[in-house]
Amino acid sequence: MHLRQHIAAKWTLWQAIFRAGMPGVFALAWLGLPALVPEGTAAPMPAWALRLATVLQSALLLALAAWGGARLAPRVGLQAPVAAALVAGQPLWPAARPLLLPGLAGGVAGAVLLAGAAQWAPEALLRALPARPELPLLVRVLYGGVTEEILLRWGVMSALAWAGWRVLQRGRGALHAGTAWLAIALSALLFAAGHLPAAHVLFGGLTASVVAYVVAGNAAFGLLAGWLYWRRGLEAAVLAHMLAHVFAHGAAALAA
Repeated sequence: MHLRQHIAAKWTLWQAIFRAGMPGVFALAWLGLPALVPEGTAAPMPAWALRLATVLQSALLLALAAWGGARLAPRVGLQAPVAAALVAGQPLWPAARPLLLPGLAGGVAGAVLLAGAAQWAPEALLRALPARPELPLLVRVLYGGVTEEILLRWGVMSALAWAGWRVLQRGRGALHAGTAWLAIALSALLFAAGHLPAAHVLFGGLTASVVAYVVAGNAAFGLLAGWLYWRRGLEAAVLAHMLAHVFAHGAAALAA
């Protein structure tokens, strides 16, 4: 009975995490693709087929990340406290309250990183920006803020932390800080590299300076989000990522 209850709990947590990430998948497919594939660009397939392929591929990756995190994160002390409280039928506020201030601070820091990074943008990127549509804020908040965090932190970072724990610590004791930081750094680099295909489309190619800029800027936030996930929980990283886009968008609107 205990094993059955354990599997049911993992399944319910997987469902909650997966459902949280799906709005971002649909936002990317319906609102983000026009920015990534501007009108007049030769597309490899009709728009409806491209949207369907985007949803299916993203949903599959999301499902794998959600299930991997549900299985591996608790083994190394990583958690999604609000989601866990939700599926357990417990009050949400006690689980969410400790995350709010770190998430808010992370959002401010992320917005500062975005603003600062804009000052160091390479010339090739600056020349391409005026001619390229920007991803809608809703896509950046839902897909970037929620779906990406589930994919990279809950899925990839949890798997890396578990692998490091098994190999470096032989599956013994609590997750060491060095093991955690290795998982944070590797997942941050993967998070940064994951932005290169979109950068290639948006800016018509990748130069060495553009690659360095995209990787460095996104990896810096990946380190921050990874630390928040490790120390406070997945929802703290999600909140910080969402607010970083909101604050950066608001600051840009005020400066315009």
